[in-house]
Amino acid sequence: MATATEKGFYGTGRRKEATARVWIRPGTGVVTVNGRDINVYFGRETSKMVLNQPLDILEQKGKIDIEVNVRGGGLTGQAGAIRHGLSRALCNYNPDFRPALKKAGFLTRDARAVERKKYGQPGARRRFQFSKR
Repeated sequence: MATATEKGFYGTGRRKEATARVWIRPGTGVVTVNGRDINVYFGRETSKMVLNQPLDILEQKGKIDIEVNVRGGGLTGQAGAIRHGLSRALCNYNPDFRPALKKAGFLTRDARAVERKKYGQPGARRRFQFSKR
């Protein structure tokens, strides 16, 4: 789970193939993802909105600095992984935040992933076209 370190409070988040390591500490609301600003890293507004959901629920926007290392997957999976990791780090930062985050479903690891491709077929569910003759 999340632990306190010299960099701040830590949480690991996962979604699809993405894994995010999130550190938070009291500050002015600076968010860096892989050494870059959030607006540079995430182009879509929906990704930024997903990432900020835990802060909006707890009304902590602008009070906490966030530093993230994220790898794997695409940008949507990475945003979900960051949200999961941020929620876990916030629980460690202040245990009183846990009920609100739990109720919103941000502490649950979203286990949905891409279904594997089956042998002898063009995709996971797709089949070759049936021919009667």
